[in-house]
Amino acid sequence: MTAEADRLDQPDRPTPPGGPARPYPARTPQRLLRSERLRWTALALGGYAAVRLIGLAAVVVWGHRLDPGQSALHRLATLWDAQWYQHIVVHGYTDQLDVGGYANGVPYSTLAFFPLYPWLIAAVDAVLPLGVAGSALAVAWAGSLAAAWGISEFGSRLYSRRTGLLLVLLWGSLPGAVVESMAYSEPLFTAFAAWALLALLLRRWLTAGLLSTLACLTRPTGIAVAAAVGVAALLALVSAVRRRDAAGWVRPVAAAAVAPLGFVGYLAWVGHRRGRWDAYFEVQRAWDSHFDFGRSTLASYSRLLFSAQPVWLTEAVTAIVLIGYVVLFAVGVLQRQPPWLLTYSAVLLLVALGDAAYFNSRVRFLLPAFSLLLPAALGLARLRSRAATMLVVVSAAACSAVYGGYLTWVYPDAP
Repeated sequence: MTAEADRLDQPDRPTPPGGPARPYPARTPQRLLRSERLRWTALALGGYAAVRLIGLAAVVVWGHRLDPGQSALHRLATLWDAQWYQHIVVHGYTDQLDVGGYANGVPYSTLAFFPLYPWLIAAVDAVLPLGVAGSALAVAWAGSLAAAWGISEFGSRLYSRRTGLLLVLLWGSLPGAVVESMAYSEPLFTAFAAWALLALLLRRWLTAGLLSTLACLTRPTGIAVAAAVGVAALLALVSAVRRRDAAGWVRPVAAAAVAPLGFVGYLAWVGHRRGRWDAYFEVQRAWDSHFDFGRSTLASYSRLLFSAQPVWLTEAVTAIVLIGYVVLFAVGVLQRQPPWLLTYSAVLLLVALGDAAYFNSRVRFLLPAFSLLLPAALGLARLRSRAATMLVVVSAAACSAVYGGYLTWVYPDAP
């Protein structure tokens, strides 16, 4: 590789907070630039695929030992919330589910699930002979690969190619990474979020706004992406006013206006259908999900420390992961990450810690928070020993694989 090509992977010099991506060397030939980009993209996607294949192999082994009559792929395609997305595809949104009310007599309703993932499942099912479950898994897996690509590009543009590669390998090796291979909406949401944040980094405002509204149509936590777009737009507006740039604020403000439309639009539709403005939040109460400012989280920690008998492995892992994410967020603040990126991480953390939802699901809620892994990816990228780096990544992937098999076949509740 030439010395000029080596410069494409400058080690870990962050983009100025809120500023545009660091440009590549001006004299780098375009053909060399493209080939290097393709090489690193292939490394990132190939590495991510390898990590997830290890995870899938573990799921198959667990299944063969515990339930040889059931296909591992069928399990991944239909477990827990996956069935409700497919229920929407087949029956539309309905309250007629085979489960009773949970909170205050409010019936369970599939209106709790945002519509874009079911729409895409239906579209794939209409053109491919996979069946609804197979189509759901295909969309989720495609979303995982798109997310991996976006995450690696984001890390590469913000810091270095090596950091981007390690960032996506860490994301694929998280304790709850098996969900990236399930028929859940998190992979698709993470893809929209990653590419939206990359668009913000590159100051492609309208692209960021449109991707944000798609994220908002996928999961309620899309509001974290919209908040990031809003903060970035505010910074750009302030900068334009200071420079007296009359046109510099138009695209950022337009992006901020478009960013939350998916979230607002879906809540408005549910409200119209139910005849009350807070109908979506009423639906969520049936699933025992509402914001309680962290009281449930603190109660769960208290129970684990002082009274839980026995303690499930998932509870211990969740407790440790949540603390780890808070520490990583603090490190990100100290590293002066861009304010809009910190906003994205903070909103996801706030929702995960402040919601009254099932404690063990919070690891899954934070699966799209790849931004919180940046300090860890940076630390690994700065290691001089490739053997040490590989040891960390392989160990994380192995632990994730074993834990993923446990979540899929042993643990009796939703991940």
